[in-house]
Amino acid sequence: METNEMTFESALARLEAVVREIESGKAPLDKTLSLFEEGKALVEFCEKALTDAEQRITKINTDAKLQNN
Repeated sequence: METNEMTFESALARLEAVVREIESGKAPLDKTLSLFEEGKALVEFCEKALTDAEQRITKINTDAKLQNN
């Protein structure tokens, strides 16, 4: 699944599923490596989404302070 088609919530849910599958220890090595790569991409996607949200909140707060002065 491409991360550019995902929401934060769907990426996080998929990441949780990937982690559960890796932790189960039932997947063969090549599947585990593939899952690890997918998980890494999902973590990066989620971190970017959170950073973007934090920046938006900071801007909203800054703009509100400027309007109140």
